[in-house]
Amino acid sequence: MKFTLKDYQEDAVKDVLENIKDASMFWHDRQRKTAFSLTATTGAGKTVMAAAVFEALFHGDDNFDFEPDPGAVVIWFSDDPALNAQSHFRLREASDRLTLSDLVIVQNTFNREKLEAGKVYFLNTQKLSKSSLLVRGHDPDDPGVETDARQTVMPDMRAFTIWDTIQNTIEDPDLTLYLVLDEAHRGMKASGGTGGSEKPTIVKRLINGYGSVPGIPIVLGISATVERFNAAMADMQGRATLPNVMVDSGKVQASGLLKDTIILDVPNEVGQFDTVLVRRGIDKLKEITAAWQGYVKQQDNADTVAPLMVLQVPNSPDHDEIGRALDTIYERWPELGDDAVAHVFGDHTTQTFGSHSISYISPERVQESTWVRVLIAKDAISTGWDCPRAEVMVSFRPAKDRTHITQLLGRMVRTPLARRIPGNERLNAVDCLLPFFDAQSVKDVARALMAGGDVGEELPGRRVLINPDEMKPNPTLPQAVWDKLLSLPSQSLPKRQSKPVKRLTSLAHELAADGLLPEAGKKAHAEMHKVLNAARERYKSEIANARKTVLTVEGKSLKADLDTREMSFDDFLEAADFAVIDDAYRRSGRAISPDLGNTYSEALAKADSEEDDLEAALIEARVTVAALGLVPEVKEYLEAEAEILANKWLAEYRVQIKSLSDERKDVYQQISQMSAHPQDFYLAKPTSWMQPTTARDADGAETPLPRFERHLMCAADGMFPEDFTSSWEGDVVSVELKRAGTIAWYRNPSRASQDSLGVTYEDGGDVKIMRPDFIFFAELADGSIAADIVDPHGTQFSDSIPKLIGLARYAESHGSVYRRIESIAKVGDRYRVLDLTEPSVRSAVKDASSTAALFSSSVATDLIS
Repeated sequence: MKFTLKDYQEDAVKDVLENIKDASMFWHDRQRKTAFSLTATTGAGKTVMAAAVFEALFHGDDNFDFEPDPGAVVIWFSDDPALNAQSHFRLREASDRLTLSDLVIVQNTFNREKLEAGKVYFLNTQKLSKSSLLVRGHDPDDPGVETDARQTVMPDMRAFTIWDTIQNTIEDPDLTLYLVLDEAHRGMKASGGTGGSEKPTIVKRLINGYGSVPGIPIVLGISATVERFNAAMADMQGRATLPNVMVDSGKVQASGLLKDTIILDVPNEVGQFDTVLVRRGIDKLKEITAAWQGYVKQQDNADTVAPLMVLQVPNSPDHDEIGRALDTIYERWPELGDDAVAHVFGDHTTQTFGSHSISYISPERVQESTWVRVLIAKDAISTGWDCPRAEVMVSFRPAKDRTHITQLLGRMVRTPLARRIPGNERLNAVDCLLPFFDAQSVKDVARALMAGGDVGEELPGRRVLINPDEMKPNPTLPQAVWDKLLSLPSQSLPKRQSKPVKRLTSLAHELAADGLLPEAGKKAHAEMHKVLNAARERYKSEIANARKTVLTVEGKSLKADLDTREMSFDDFLEAADFAVIDDAYRRSGRAISPDLGNTYSEALAKADSEEDDLEAALIEARVTVAALGLVPEVKEYLEAEAEILANKWLAEYRVQIKSLSDERKDVYQQISQMSAHPQDFYLAKPTSWMQPTTARDADGAETPLPRFERHLMCAADGMFPEDFTSSWEGDVVSVELKRAGTIAWYRNPSRASQDSLGVTYEDGGDVKIMRPDFIFFAELADGSIAADIVDPHGTQFSDSIPKLIGLARYAESHGSVYRRIESIAKVGDRYRVLDLTEPSVRSAVKDASSTAALFSSSVATDLIS
């Protein structure tokens, strides 16, 4: 893969491959057909996950412990040729093992007896319709079929229709045909009437079979909405359903692939505000353009982003009204080029809007066509379309069209650089301006956007803000406060799929690429060779037994007496040949890493051989490596040492890594998080926050939010607006700001961003992350700055004890960095405090079974200002 998979993507790929392994076995052993789905919210990278699955399916994958299927053939099916073309491009973009010849877009000239193993064939509904050249002649009643006394002549001199090709592929015992339904929720309805008279759709023909063509053995539906697909699968006769793979939407949002904040700009009063908000929209486009240009200058190698504004119009638009909007746009931004505007209307022709002649552009080309800065569109443009550089939308849709608005915004939520910009909410946001919306309709849109618009569940970490203000770093605070904030250690969630040796070699590659540790790869392998040498001594007897297993083949022979008709089984042992040894060596490579296995066997061969006997020494070395892979203790020892070395290098080069660009720092953070254990990283400085300034009541009335001084981020007047979700929080902030020496405070973001301090905890066997509410800063007598974690902690939640234990463990590891680490709860009419920097308090927390009892006990004290 060209891309490093996010943790949720690895989890999903692993689960899909497990299903594929079972599905292949069911088909070849029992001729049993199966189906399952992969469900992920828009923007999760479903095509990237599919690329990883196909690489493993065709070539195998050591990380997922998956053997290749030499007979695998994939049909990638959608109802839109443009969507197929986009998927074809994305698979090539994501994979370094799928070649152009492996990805075949089926054209009308396609004519093969069978589909070829190791390839993905792109088909769409139109190619299988009755009028398609690919299917003509499959139906015996087709008037194109000519018959005389000697032979039947197929139309177009075609030897095979596409249905013949599919049938021959399914019936070949050496091939395994997989059907991948892209956007699986589409095309599952029957057509041609209602009730019993409905004819099966083309999709259902592929699944159920059609005439003499059997149903495709293994079906995978990929979509953000697969309920209809799942319901259709339940109605299929003779097809088993495997466990569906569901991607955690919270992890998708936390990954940085999706924008964190959606800003809704609406008029504060009723009236016609389209021209006003178009002007505001183009101002926002200019503002975000300048922000991206500033960011690119600040970073050494960041990609340039050319933000786009989408002007959304009704399905039957008033061309003169659009013309007036374009007049406003050019009046506000005269430097905008004459060709900077395009449209994606369905008739694909140049359109006239007022005095402006605007050309058509295909939706798939918008992202790469950076000369387009304003795009005129109607509803969701097209299924599967997305444009990460689309950062502003002005919608001329009325309030009753909110579904179309949320669909289009849902296609604009990917981050332009496929990563979160550290500390900069302005560059992690998308703006939507709604001239014709009232307060209730805005709330409905906000609710739909919080749920992702697809699967109905709220996306943790996503915010939808109405008319917010931008907060900037507080200029009145001393630099020492910022230095203290950036020195605080934050924890990340562990990555379950990662292998320590792979993590070490990935780190070595990046350190060498950045010039921080020349020849790091060689040094990493040299250290691991020493570890394997030590393991050979430590586990000598276990390895000796494993060598015998590698060098001999055990089996049973069947002996039958024809006279008595009695049968018996006799054990036998045979010496392994080179093929058996090579297979054992290859399987062992998955345990200790193929690359490391190769370099170690070569090192052993060179050390143990004469020049003319290198080949025999290499075979002997491979036997040794194969034996090492069969001893579990060797793998555990190797992985532990690889983890130690990787963490040592991350710590040793921490300062140099912090000096790199955001893009490079993000790479190292991902490698750090590949550990099976929580890892520390350091916070990024926030540079731009978007903050609500008013609260909207149920009747639409707006109430100004409380404003606080001395926050690290503030508006132009130096104040920070905050809507506390609990009265506890406001009370605690008031008390802390009155303390002697307090000079600043920080509302720790609740989302997974680099400027948010996280603390891991275990709950029900899973590692999760909590984000303490506040960090306060005080100036001490010696002039230094102290930091205090202060976390109002609800006692009513089921995870309150696990969170307290996690915070106690964090205090045990990092207590020296802080003056106080306090959890606060209200008991009766008093606030009670647990200072987790105290060993006795931590001990009580670890033994506690009731949060309320803990805060009522003697280890807690009263909150005193």
